[in-house]
Amino acid sequence: MPGLLRGVARTAVISGTATAVSNRVSRRQAGRWAEQDRQRQMVYEQEAAPMAPAPPPPAPPAPVAADDMTAKIEQLKQLGPSAGAAAAGPSAAAPAA
Repeated sequence: MPGLLRGVARTAVISGTATAVSNRVSRRQAGRWAEQDRQRQMVYEQEAAPMAPAPPPPAPPAPVAADDMTAKIEQLKQLGPSAGAAAAGPSAAAPAA
């Protein structure tokens, strides 16, 4: 029986040591990954910070005032009907057959 007890005790010690080593390796690796994540996060924040917000959309064009249109119509009236036909080209002045 002492041999059996010694074997069980040895197995328990080896198992406990292996578990302790495995846990230590896991903690070290988790610490390394956490440090890498912190570094990546810092780089990401530094790259994202200088970006300026998008410029506002351009202002819509001002509506044409009625006075402007009235002034243009008056100018056309002063030119007379013959000026409009000459500007349109020879096909507009030709009689329809």
